[in-house]
Amino acid sequence: MKVEIKKLENEFVKAKAFVMNDIENVMNLSLHDDELNYVKETYDANKDDIIVINRYREFYILFVVNGDDDCERLECCRKNGASICNMLNAMKLEEIVLMNEGVGEKEFLAAVEGMMLCNYEFKKYKSEPKYNTFKTIYLKDGVDDKSLKLLDVVVDATCWARDLVNEPVNKLNAEELAECVSGRFRDAGGRAEVLNRKKIESLKMGGLLAVNAGSVDEPTFTILEWNPDNKVNEKPIVLVGKGIVFDTGGYNLKPTAYMNDMKDDMSGAATVAAVLFAVAKSKLPLHVVGLIPATDNRIDGNAHVSGDIITMFDGTTVEVVNTDAEGRLILADALSYAKKYDPMLVMDFATLTGAASYAIGPVATVVMENDASDSYNEMEKMGEEVNERLVKFPLWKEYGKLVKSDIADLKNSGGKYAGMITAGKFLQHFTDYPWIHFDIAGTAFIENPEPYRGPGATGIHVRLLMRYFDKLIKTF
Repeated sequence: MKVEIKKLENEFVKAKAFVMNDIENVMNLSLHDDELNYVKETYDANKDDIIVINRYREFYILFVVNGDDDCERLECCRKNGASICNMLNAMKLEEIVLMNEGVGEKEFLAAVEGMMLCNYEFKKYKSEPKYNTFKTIYLKDGVDDKSLKLLDVVVDATCWARDLVNEPVNKLNAEELAECVSGRFRDAGGRAEVLNRKKIESLKMGGLLAVNAGSVDEPTFTILEWNPDNKVNEKPIVLVGKGIVFDTGGYNLKPTAYMNDMKDDMSGAATVAAVLFAVAKSKLPLHVVGLIPATDNRIDGNAHVSGDIITMFDGTTVEVVNTDAEGRLILADALSYAKKYDPMLVMDFATLTGAASYAIGPVATVVMENDASDSYNEMEKMGEEVNERLVKFPLWKEYGKLVKSDIADLKNSGGKYAGMITAGKFLQHFTDYPWIHFDIAGTAFIENPEPYRGPGATGIHVRLLMRYFDKLIKTF
């Protein structure tokens, strides 16, 4: 359920939460002596605990922000905000007043963010859904309205990305994804165009067409563009999202355990769509383009098979050696297409390789970059701030040898070694601009719930990119 933020007027609200910079701030709460003693004793026992006081007519919930640095303090606020959200739902409460007792605005807003993100749920296909009761956060004066509005948009976009990924393919195929994404983006004021099969064929996007060959559903290539009159960047930023709405692995069929969650293979597309929506909704003065190639990867008599030779959009020939390495084929066409924009920076987002997940798990995203180290370094800092951390892997030329083919220009898999890097080297071939590749295979979809993420889709990197864009605008 979406959480609304409202200004507190005079109404009585049963639950009140206090975000404190120091335990001594508890003296500002007009507590009785026994309540003060209880708070201090509880805090001394475990400084990370949330402390709850039942005052019969109302609840006081409070915590002290702890952490060795600013990033840890922000994450402390988000996690405790999530814990408060869970408490409210457990108590069947609908609203809370959140009070700032001496913390910075960023920390206070992080607590709001944690509560809002935690309240997400995906229950639309349950016959008798029991939704969370929590729905309103009341705030007093002192919080910047612009910051609150941006937070609301970013959380809404993140939750929409989660919705898109959590939808099964029988409810959201490539055409339905394109319709949903383009429709919402147009409603936010952006320009959207959806290329159908005929147009994709005329453009000779061989990677997208090959992966789609085994499907009964049509492929799509969605173009989203936000190009305001007050843009600060002369050249656009282009975001590319992998839109494999379901991946069986093709004739290199996945085992059951690895296929169950393959509706999440369009998480990159969801991230790009949600970011473009948030950019348009916030009316950021940036020229941003989103490219989303989409199809499913299935088995059929006409499906592509190992040994096939594909001619890509840019004329590169590719030998298929693994039909389960399909995501890079559709991304390659989109990365080549991005050249027409003469971009200042291109970023692609894809649940590309199991190797990325095995390498660092769900803790961080595997990243590779080419001629974009300054942009990456800034995003790495932003990733620490929003706790969507990035780990950079190399693109050394030696890895490129692993994707060379004896009978074509490239092959679509480099084998079992350094799989996430060889996938990156394959994609690098189709770029001639500053480029950053995000392999979100480990972070886009998680089985075990975290404080304000999952289980299921996480909406990863919507928050990171919006934080990065906000800072980037100030540099022009």
